[in-house]
Amino acid sequence: MTRHSIDISENAGIRSLHFGSDWVQGAMRVRRPFALELAYTREMMSGLLLRDAPWPAKALLVGLGAGSLCKFIYRNLPQTAITVVEIDERVEIAARLHFRLPDDPARLRIVIADAVDYLLRSNESFDLILLDGFDSNGRAGALDTAPFYAACRAHLATDGLLAVNLLGRSRGFQASAARIADAFDGRACVFPSCDSGNVIALAATGDAIDIAPDTLKQRATALKESTGLNLLPTLARLAQAGAFAGGRWRF
Repeated sequence: MTRHSIDISENAGIRSLHFGSDWVQGAMRVRRPFALELAYTREMMSGLLLRDAPWPAKALLVGLGAGSLCKFIYRNLPQTAITVVEIDERVEIAARLHFRLPDDPARLRIVIADAVDYLLRSNESFDLILLDGFDSNGRAGALDTAPFYAACRAHLATDGLLAVNLLGRSRGFQASAARIADAFDGRACVFPSCDSGNVIALAATGDAIDIAPDTLKQRATALKESTGLNLLPTLARLAQAGAFAGGRWRF
C-alpha cells in the first residue's frame, strides 16, 4: 500500500479529510457531526427504503474515511452492529481525533486490514455492505473486481444489499457496473450521477425488489422525519432517469 499523507481542512463549518491531495475523502459539518454531509453518502443509505425495520442487524463498511456512514448508522440505527474494514490505521486515528468517531467496541468494530483478505478469512454474513474504498488518486484497485464483488455477495445474508460508490471510475464506469450486475445475476441498479460525479450502485440478494414509487416516497418521508436523512431528491432523480418503468422499482 502506498503511504500518502493524511490531511484535514476546514472551510465554512465543513471539516474534510484528504489523502495527500485536494480530493475530498470524507466530510463533516462541525455542528452536525452525525449527519451525512456529502450527497453520495446519503444515496448509499438508500437501502433503508427497500427493507423493513429493524434492518440491518449487521453492517459491513469497507473504507472508513471520515466515518460519516458508520456514525450515521451508529446514531440512527441502534439495532445495527457495525464492522468497518480500513486498510490504513492512520485513517482511524484521524477519524477519532477530528471527526467524532464513537468509541463503542460493543457496537462499532474497526478492523485494520485489506478488505480482500478480510472477506477471504471471514465466515460472517451481513445484511448490508457499504463499499467506499479508494486510494489518494480515487482508484479502487482490487475492490473493483469481479472476484471481490462475488465475495461481497457470498457474505450477504438473505435479502442483503450491497451499495457501491463508483467515484473515480469514469473511464471504466460501465465495466464496473457490469461486474456488479454479473456478480448478482443482474440484480443491480445504477443511480444517476450526483452533482459531485459520484455514482451509486445497489445490488440485492434474496427476493426481487418490486416496490411502488408511492411506497418509496412514504418511506423516504418517514426516514427524513426520524433521522434527518432526505432521500426524496434521490427518488425524484431516479424517476427522471426512468428507473420506475411500469410504475414499479424492480431489480
